[in-house]
Amino acid sequence: MRRDSFFGLALVVSFVFLIASLLSPLSASARAKKRQAHAAGKSVVQQSAAGQQASIGGIGPAAGVSPGVINSRSAMLMEVPTGTVLFEQNADQLIAPASLTKIMTLYLVFQALRQGRVHITDQVFISKDAWRTGGSRMFLQVGTRVTLKDIIDGISIVSGNDACIAAAEYLSGSTATFVDAMNVEAQKLGMTHTRFMTPDGLPFDGQLTTARDMATLDRAIIRTYPEVLKYTSTKEFKFNNIDQYNRNRLLFQYPDIDGLKTGYVAAGGYHLSATANRNGTRLLAVVMGADSPSVRAREALRLLNYGYSNFTSVKPFNKDQPVAKVSIWKGQKDEVQLYPVQEASFLILQNQKNLLKWQIETPADITAPVVANQPLGKIVFTVSGKPERSIDLVSREDVPLGSWFKRSRQALELSVHTISWKWLSWILGGLAAILILLVILTGRKSGRR
Repeated sequence: MRRDSFFGLALVVSFVFLIASLLSPLSASARAKKRQAHAAGKSVVQQSAAGQQASIGGIGPAAGVSPGVINSRSAMLMEVPTGTVLFEQNADQLIAPASLTKIMTLYLVFQALRQGRVHITDQVFISKDAWRTGGSRMFLQVGTRVTLKDIIDGISIVSGNDACIAAAEYLSGSTATFVDAMNVEAQKLGMTHTRFMTPDGLPFDGQLTTARDMATLDRAIIRTYPEVLKYTSTKEFKFNNIDQYNRNRLLFQYPDIDGLKTGYVAAGGYHLSATANRNGTRLLAVVMGADSPSVRAREALRLLNYGYSNFTSVKPFNKDQPVAKVSIWKGQKDEVQLYPVQEASFLILQNQKNLLKWQIETPADITAPVVANQPLGKIVFTVSGKPERSIDLVSREDVPLGSWFKRSRQALELSVHTISWKWLSWILGGLAAILILLVILTGRKSGRR
């Protein structure tokens, strides 16, 4: 009875070996495909929706489309999310920045707030230097203390020179130290032709900038500290029982315009940085050196209308939406979601339709550990098959190594992928044949006995 059980077990094992040898080529094919996928990347191509248009493809005015000559010394029109320049006129001409300087002062104030070095409710002491500053003022009184919020309102709404001096002294201890910080930050932002000499923009020998540099600064403050628009869009401000109104006339006429700053100095003329958000597309117009406040407002509005009439923005993915996921080997998690490192939008000409495509390129899988904000893929926008812009895709979380057991198991799986299944199938088949033959021979001998 025991001998018959042994023969039966041996026969079952033999058949198992035989079946494994037959199935192993199929497994090999599947594992080979998996191994190829592990080595190669994957991409998902998507076409822009009907009625959406294609890119202007880079910097400068679009071919065949122009707002004409702008009545100012220099001008620039830019789309804020991507930094695409839609129009420029003498954009690198050096000019005194006037009160556009205050945008950098606000930039450093909001930077300090973000870093926690100061707080919006802080009481700012008003020195004699701040009190006696000339030009446009919010009428601070010497020796008093004013909240930092009021100081920000005074700079943003009524262009208070006294508020700028008070902010500079509060943040840096002195205006000279603050001006040094302004120039350091300007270089970091790429404002290569700009030199600040005062926190308020009052005339000072050697204080110069360009329309391109001011557009760079404007874009940086809007994108980094968008809360500034709450202040720059405020139409009036009352302080010390004195009512004053925002000098940006466009705020009173067009609800989609919410900033940014006016300026005037005799050596430069009338300036205006105007930004608007219309149907989800934010544009920025910089006009420098106009002949009057009405001319700078009219020309800035003409630039904005030109931009909105001829361009639109394609946003294939909602903000903060994961656009892909990638498998992870040897990690605590088996996959991670990928997000665009910046807003996944693309500015396009309205007379170029159905030319824009985008594709998501990621590896099939990656190996842990994964660090947050580590680039793991990209979105590539193409126009007529030509790559025009790419945006990195990153993980928003850390994925550390998994347990030793999980890493060992997955390492074994990867090792198994390298086995020659052709030879293994021959070996299994041979062993099965030998076992079957042994079972038959042993059975015959047993029958004779």
